[in-house]
Amino acid sequence: MNREELKEKYGKKRVPHEWRGTDFLSTLVTTFFGSGMSPKAPGTMGSLAATIVAYPMAFLAVKTFTPLTSQSIEPYFLSFNPFFLIAAIVVFFGAIPFVNKAMRDTSTEDPGWIVIDEVCGIFMTFAFVNPQWIIGFPYIILPLGFALFRFFDILKPLGIHRFEKFPGAWGVMADDLLGGIYAGILLFMAYIAGIVGLIIAFAAFGGTPS
Repeated sequence: MNREELKEKYGKKRVPHEWRGTDFLSTLVTTFFGSGMSPKAPGTMGSLAATIVAYPMAFLAVKTFTPLTSQSIEPYFLSFNPFFLIAAIVVFFGAIPFVNKAMRDTSTEDPGWIVIDEVCGIFMTFAFVNPQWIIGFPYIILPLGFALFRFFDILKPLGIHRFEKFPGAWGVMADDLLGGIYAGILLFMAYIAGIVGLIIAFAAFGGTPS
């Protein structure tokens, strides 16, 4: 093989920077501050970026909503995160015009570099978990939520793929929102199972006579 043939067979394919065809703000939003520009697995990178952002957001969620509840132990065990639910809804509707414009400007349909839909899905996933648990167990809750969402985002079971058929940006965003709901439900179930396990373990070891 000559040099050109070797380059064609083994050389890295040049990634087309399609996002350059739209304006800076649309690029910033749709790629979630550039995370979607990754040449490999942009959806994973966008989801990972959103998962990382979810950690400091959990602190803000606690500061925002804890004063509205009592300071007893009960709020810690409530499995609901209104802050992330609001964030997911805001991202969903706020991203629609930017996604539509980016796809129109670049003549593309749901390109991989648009990852703001993954961000919406990740935020929806963590809307099912109390932010106190995200802060207390980040190495368990965050990776689990990320993995569950990527499972639904990639395989699109349980009718998720049908939402892709919605017109324009609605189809881009809706399937990930539903994927986030499914992932959040499973994360909630794992959360409850963890609490039950702790209670059983406490009863077993705490109730053992000395």
